[in-house]
Parts: sequence; C-alpha cells; structure tokens
Amino acid sequence: MAVALAIAVPAAFMPWRPAHGKGVEEQIELPVSVQDAYGKRIEHRIAVTLFSDDAVAGPKPVIVINHGRAGEATERAAMGRARYAEASRWFARQGFIVALPTRLGYGVSGGEDVEDTGACNRKNYPPGYAAAAAQVIATLDAVRARPDAAKDRSVVLGQSYGGATVIAVAARMPPGVVAAINFAGGGGGDPKARPRQPCSPPQLERLFAGYGATARMPTLWIYAENDLYWGPSLPRSWFDAYRAAGGVGEFVQVPPHGEDGHQFFGRFVDAWKPTGAGFLRKQGFEIRE
Repeated sequence: MAVALAIAVPAAFMPWRPAHGKGVEEQIELPVSVQDAYGKRIEHRIAVTLFSDDAVAGPKPVIVINHGRAGEATERAAMGRARYAEASRWFARQGFIVALPTRLGYGVSGGEDVEDTGACNRKNYPPGYAAAAAQVIATLDAVRARPDAAKDRSVVLGQSYGGATVIAVAARMPPGVVAAINFAGGGGGDPKARPRQPCSPPQLERLFAGYGATARMPTLWIYAENDLYWGPSLPRSWFDAYRAAGGVGEFVQVPPHGEDGHQFFGRFVDAWKPTGAGFLRKQGFEIRE
C-alpha cells in the first residue's frame, strides 16, 4: 500500500514546560494515500501533533501514538486533534519525538471513513486496519526524516482501534521499528449496545493470528479486567492466537480502573508507567522516570 513520505511545514508551535529545558508541541499536516475496504484509493492530508523536549540531545527515537475509533460519525468528526497530552509529554521527557496522527475520517483531518469495515454481522476487519497502518507508517517515515530523529529506534503505540493498528504495523515489520505497545486493542466494540461483546470475535482472533504469522518484533499487550468493549477473556484469546502463529509478545491484564478500563491508557497514566517503562528498557531505551 502506497504511503506519502513528505511532511508539511509545521502549522503551529506551542511551548510546554518539562522539568528541564523547553518542551514543544507542534502541529503539522501530512499527505497520505490509502485504500478503503471497497478498493477505492483516497488521497488526503491528515493532522499530526508532535511533542518533543529540547533538553534531550538527539538523534531522538520516535514513538507514534494512535487513537481509537468512535462508533458514530458525529463523534469521530467531533474528536478534534489526537494529543493524549499527559502520556505524550511523559514520552517526550524520556527522549522521544512523539507523533500523534489524527487519522483520515476523524476530527481536524476530516475526509472519508476509510476504516468502515461493514455491518456487525459481516465484518471485514483487515482493510480497515491496513488503511490505519498505512497512515502510521507514513507518519513514521515523515518524522524520521527530521534531522533530530533517529532512523532506527522507533516504537508504535496505540489505544483501542489504534492498539490493534499497531499490531497490524508490527506484522509488516517496517525497518527501524523495534517494538509495539497495544493498549486495549480490538475492533467492533459497543459498550452501550453490546457491552463486552464486540462484533465477530472469531474474526478478530483470526485477524490477530494472521498478524502473528509475520510479526517478530517484541510487543506488549495491556488490557484492564473491566474493559466494557471486550470484557476480560477475549483479549487473552486474541493474544494467544497471535503467539500461537509465531508472534512475540507479553500480555498484561490490570485490575479494574474507573467505570470502564478501556480508557486505561489515557486516564491512568501513572498506573501503566512502570509496566511501559520496564518494557521499553528491555528494548534498550533509557527511561528515567
């Protein structure tokens, strides 16, 4: 699948204050080219938010953080811009250039819904994740073209739909990506109409098994027991299918957090930091807090 490599001039700079030095939040635009589930090729520009800390000497590793998917079109349109500010600033303090694409069909990026994979009883998951993964790889390529970015030490991380997306990226084994972190990854969930009962769980199991057949980088899967999208048992079955097919990974299930543990990544940053930091240290990253 073709992806664009060019990056636009930053649209804005917004300072933030880390413990030392100066933190910068940038907003840029990136041209991407993706294909939807119906074979249509779509060219569009997406918004990308970047966080970095100038107290950290380069070249800096890159981490791309990927958002989830709202079920309703109005909610996707109202999303605004992907930021995860608390988590993003923490990663920036650890020396990463943090990139958060607002994918095609969401918020300020707008455009068509390239992640539409059909009705609940006849889901066709792979094309939606392929379209999302293409945007992640385009973001990686563009950000790593910066003079202050390391070319060979990147991580992909995602929450919910974005979590499954980074496992799709891992399956492609893109050069320079050394690890993937999946928070609450899956698809087809509806905590209101079908709590803990996503669309077509067997198809999701086959999806992750397919990714495991080619993914060989270390992965970390983190789910909360009280995830209202998937429930406590389905995520483990997906991970087991991934591992059985050859994928490499660690699975962590944390106790209930809040009313819906599906939001663990964004709302409980201090709770997952030790696990995330430990995993990244195993991959050779210097994590200081």
